[in-house]
Amino acid sequence: MKVLVVGSGGREHAICWKLKQSPKVTELYCAPGNGGIASIAQCVDVKATDVDGMVQWAKEHAMDFVMVAPDDPLALGMVDALEAAGIPAFGPRKNAAVIEASKIFSKNLMEKYHIPTAKYQTFTDMEEALTYVRAEGAPIVVKADGLALGKGVVVAQTVAEAEDAVRSMMADKKFGESGAKVVIEECMTGPEVTVLAFADGDHLSPMPSSQDHKRAYDGNEGPNTGGMGAISPSPNYTPVVAQRCMEEIFLPTMAALKAEGRPFSGVLYFGLMLTPQGPKVVEYNARFGDPECQAVLSLLESDLMDILMACRGGTLDKVDIHWKDAAACCLVLASGGYPQSYQKGYPISGLDEAGKTAVVFHAGTKLDENGQVLTNGGRVLGVTATGQTLEHAIDRVYASAKHISFTDMHFRTDIGRA
Repeated sequence: MKVLVVGSGGREHAICWKLKQSPKVTELYCAPGNGGIASIAQCVDVKATDVDGMVQWAKEHAMDFVMVAPDDPLALGMVDALEAAGIPAFGPRKNAAVIEASKIFSKNLMEKYHIPTAKYQTFTDMEEALTYVRAEGAPIVVKADGLALGKGVVVAQTVAEAEDAVRSMMADKKFGESGAKVVIEECMTGPEVTVLAFADGDHLSPMPSSQDHKRAYDGNEGPNTGGMGAISPSPNYTPVVAQRCMEEIFLPTMAALKAEGRPFSGVLYFGLMLTPQGPKVVEYNARFGDPECQAVLSLLESDLMDILMACRGGTLDKVDIHWKDAAACCLVLASGGYPQSYQKGYPISGLDEAGKTAVVFHAGTKLDENGQVLTNGGRVLGVTATGQTLEHAIDRVYASAKHISFTDMHFRTDIGRA
């Protein structure tokens, strides 16, 4: 099969890495890809958000299957457009991808179908939002309604911080139209866990749990990022918790989307808080998380291509999916200054040495004319390793990362331990 993966980050590198292992995949392409993906797939110069361009390229080059990985093209309806052109595609259609593209939609869905989540209110008027914040007090959570690169959430510890968040989203348009509407919700407490699940519209198969580390600095300090590292599985996600989540959250969400005429096929991401009252939904995503994807796919023993086709074909219940009885850790090496301003174009050294003991997924890299790998983003690399225990996996990742260097390289030293 000729397979195209849409996207350019560490998540897409991990997906390509796993698809490359499938005997069914004879030709692998990635659009637009990056400096690391170029070593295992042919990179295509089409932007991930260029729906018409992607469909045209896939038709002209007779792709047998397209895996749409990022949130933006899913929200834009790329899967709908590919399928309309007769090209089999993996991922939710636009009307189901809205579960991530609009936080207001997802919160209202949970309220309607009694899926546990934080108490909330939605606002289109800034003054009303500010009045609500002052009445509720802090800590309190302010969320942009639309997509914001994983950075549209502020957990405000003071009323002033919450007010600043509201103004930056609604008045200053920090996230463009994504912040024109906001959700303000109670601040839940407890360990956070991510559970990704394959879905085919009717059936759902959870992957091993994972835990992202969103804050930029050690000790969960600093601004929110797209994710500075992840572990899988989460020690907090016990079999008892897993059963509750399946009964109270996962299956009800699938049923709710189907009842709304929006059956979900693809990867459904459950961001969970294990509160004293039980597990509750923090957020949904309509695709693999990044960097959770890198950790979780490192544990997959089954053929990913088989699973993707089963999700699209509605036969997920017929596929046996096997996972390693092990643990995984992904450590993000970022550009200095991320998630604010940072420089690009620095040479990266030590990749071959690090790759002897870990898998180094490229997130923000490019190749220069001489084949040298350069930094080309905020999150640059995701050093990923497995181990018999979580401690073993963490130790292997940090030992491998010591070989890598580039100017102003920044990373957390407590992934899996914070």
